[in-house]
Amino acid sequence: MPIKNRFAELLPEITEWRRDIHAHPEILFETHRTSALVAEKLRAFGCDEVVTGIGRTGVVGVIKGRSVASGKVVGLRADMDALPIHEETGLDYASKTDGAMHACGHDGHTSMLLGAAKYLAETRNFDGTVVVIFQPAEEGGGGGREMCADGMMDRFGIQEVYGMHNWPGVPAGTFAIRPGAFFAATDLFEIKLIGQGAHAAKPHDGIDPTVMASHVVLALQTIASRNADPVDQLVVSVTSFETSSNAFNVIPQSVTIKGTVRTMSKAMRALAEERIKAICTLQCQSFGGEADVNYMPGYPVMVNHETQTEFAADVARSVAGGCAEAPLVMGGEDFAYMLEERPGAYILVGNGDSAMVHHPEYNFNDDIIPAGCSWWAGIAEQRMPI
Repeated sequence: MPIKNRFAELLPEITEWRRDIHAHPEILFETHRTSALVAEKLRAFGCDEVVTGIGRTGVVGVIKGRSVASGKVVGLRADMDALPIHEETGLDYASKTDGAMHACGHDGHTSMLLGAAKYLAETRNFDGTVVVIFQPAEEGGGGGREMCADGMMDRFGIQEVYGMHNWPGVPAGTFAIRPGAFFAATDLFEIKLIGQGAHAAKPHDGIDPTVMASHVVLALQTIASRNADPVDQLVVSVTSFETSSNAFNVIPQSVTIKGTVRTMSKAMRALAEERIKAICTLQCQSFGGEADVNYMPGYPVMVNHETQTEFAADVARSVAGGCAEAPLVMGGEDFAYMLEERPGAYILVGNGDSAMVHHPEYNFNDDIIPAGCSWWAGIAEQRMPI
């Protein structure tokens, strides 16, 4: 099953949808326009059922095959939300919303799944039911978690679920995947280091939190270098350092540091949290200060299921002639929540030589639309053959 001719025919139409969504980006759960557009098109395609408001602004469409005797139900998921980034592409269809941009290609994901839904509703060349899932708030809001918490899996009887993300730097229209842990857990921390303010000329009268915080920042790097097994994946990054005073001659009362932790296992995730709390508390005590540590668990590790991963790779090989082994990705992906509830797999489709995702000059490559649509359609037709 190479790229389907129907998607070559639909390419101008799908591209038009994609560029319209690109020009009107919406952040987190505020995907009201995009969700309405998706629901309208699913109804026009003749989906058997279209449900809105799942996971706040998520949309689900149900497409029954020529037969449903197999009893199989497969979910296909795309994300819809944009990022709070000012676009710098200069495209004629660039974002019309200040401070918001489709800098991760979710406009492309949504459009490719819509294209696949149109084809599947036209042909229904499968024995079972396809559930197309359009999710808000992947970028930090946990929209996948919210849709699952709304009972989506049980409500629609989903047995397996599949997702896809475009990937710059991978040849356009090719695929890559790996079984097991794939995308990292994404925890956050905010630590207030409390000392005692003083005049900068009399540091002995105070407890300098800038010195405490500097030691803490350096000590946190020992978690990866001295506490973690070198063969395990762990990143601890301090990304913000803010004092309670910005005067030249004042030792501040406190310093707040923020950052993120990325891990690929539950054990390493627990170790990182434990060591961060211990390091901050004991380092500050050694200076006579104290630490208020707020550790905020984020998305879990996204784990591909082995059987479904091999199936997804087989479909990719049938579309593109091959499927590479993907690297571990220390970024996060809240499709992890869906894979915790049901077996499934997540695949990367190459976006070609473009700026990396989350960059103000990134743009989704419309040339990969037929390959992405064909993979979605192949998942349905090959997992539930007539």
